[in-house]
Amino acid sequence: PMPQQAATITSLPMAFEVVKAMQADGLDWDEGYRPIGRQALEKIIEAQMAAAVERYLQRLEADDVADRRNGYYRRHLLTELGDIELAVPRTRRYSPVEVIRAYARRTREIDRVILAGFVLGLSTRKVGEALLALLGREVSATTVSQVAKTLDAAVAAFHRRPLANRYQALMLDGVVLARKTGAGALRRPVLVALGLRPDGKKEIIDFRLAGSESALEWERFLSDLYRRGLTGEGLDMICVDGGKGLLKALPIVLPQIPVQRCWAHKIRNVLDKVRKADQPKVKRALHKIMHAANVPLARSAARHLADRFEAHYPAAVACLRDDLDELLTCWRYKTDDQRRAVRTTNAIERRFREVRRRTRPMGTFQDRTSMDRILFAVFTHENKSQGVSTLFLLTHNN
Repeated sequence: PMPQQAATITSLPMAFEVVKAMQADGLDWDEGYRPIGRQALEKIIEAQMAAAVERYLQRLEADDVADRRNGYYRRHLLTELGDIELAVPRTRRYSPVEVIRAYARRTREIDRVILAGFVLGLSTRKVGEALLALLGREVSATTVSQVAKTLDAAVAAFHRRPLANRYQALMLDGVVLARKTGAGALRRPVLVALGLRPDGKKEIIDFRLAGSESALEWERFLSDLYRRGLTGEGLDMICVDGGKGLLKALPIVLPQIPVQRCWAHKIRNVLDKVRKADQPKVKRALHKIMHAANVPLARSAARHLADRFEAHYPAAVACLRDDLDELLTCWRYKTDDQRRAVRTTNAIERRFREVRRRTRPMGTFQDRTSMDRILFAVFTHENKSQGVSTLFLLTHNN
C-alpha cells in the first residue's frame, strides 16, 4: 500500500505536483482518480476566487466605497484532468477572473494537445473528437481554430524574424512534398536554407512553399533572406543541389560566394548514365575523388575515372567533368571531417525524412497551412535539438 502522507493542497500548481508524484510512484492517473481530482481542483479554484472577492470587498470597505456580492455565474475550465464547471462568484462591479485567466478556459497542457493534433493535419472536427475521451467533453471546432492561431502566429514570426551572418557555409535545396487538392495530390517543392555554424551546429534558417524551383522562386526566397540580414558576409561557400533555377538566382542575390556542388546529387546523376552492372565500379571511382586528401589528388582521381570509363560512358564522364571545379570547392577546408560537413545537402534531406515519417499516417498535407505548420514544428524541433532554437515563445498578448 502507498504510504499515507498528510498534505494540504492550497494551489492548482500544487495539485498538479501531487499528480506527478503519484505517476512517479507508478500510479496511473486514470478515470478512477480523475473525478476525485476534478472535484478537488474545483474546490481549490472556487475557494481562491471566493478569497479574491473577500479581499476586494475588504479593500473597498476600508476606502468607504460601496459594492456588494451579486451571486455566481457558471464557467467551464478544461484541465488535463478533464472539464471542470466552476461557480464564479462576483460582485456588482468585480469578478475574480484573474484566478483562471491564465488558463483562458483551457490549461496550457490542453492547448498543447489541441495544437499537436492540428499540426498533424487533423481537421478541427477530428481534433475535437480525439479530445473527447481525454477530457470527458468535446472541444468545438471553433475552439480548436482559435487555439491554432497561436501556432500560426509562431510560424509567421519564424518567417519574419531578423537573420544574422553567423554561418560559415550555406546549404540550399528544394524538396518535393505532396498536398491534397480537390483534383488529387499536388506535388510542390519546399525551398530550404540550412546554415552551418562555426561550432559545427546546423540550423534550418528558413523554408518556403514554392510553386516550382524556377530562378524566380529561388530569387524571391533568397532576396527575402537577404533583406532580413543574411547578406552572405563571412560565408566560405554555398552548397547547392545543381538545379538550374537556383544556379541562376545565386549570382543575382549572393554573388561572388564560392559554390560547392552537392556530391550526393552528382554521384546519383553520374550513375544514372551508367549500366547497373557497372555502377559499383564507377561509384568507387567517384568516392576516390571525393575522399582525396587534396585537390591535386582529387583531379588525378578524376582523370583516372575519365580514362577508364569515357569510352563506354561519355555522358557520365561529361556530367562529372562539367562541374568538377565546383565539386572541389570544399577542399579549402583541410580535413575530411570539415569537407564532409559542407560537400552535400544531405542534412536537409535528413530533416525531410523526419517530416515524412511524422506525416506518413496523413498520406499528404491537407493544405498549404497544414504543410507550413508541420514543417515549422519539425524544423524548430530539429534546431532545438542542435542547440540553436529559433522557436518564438508567444504569449496571449502577442
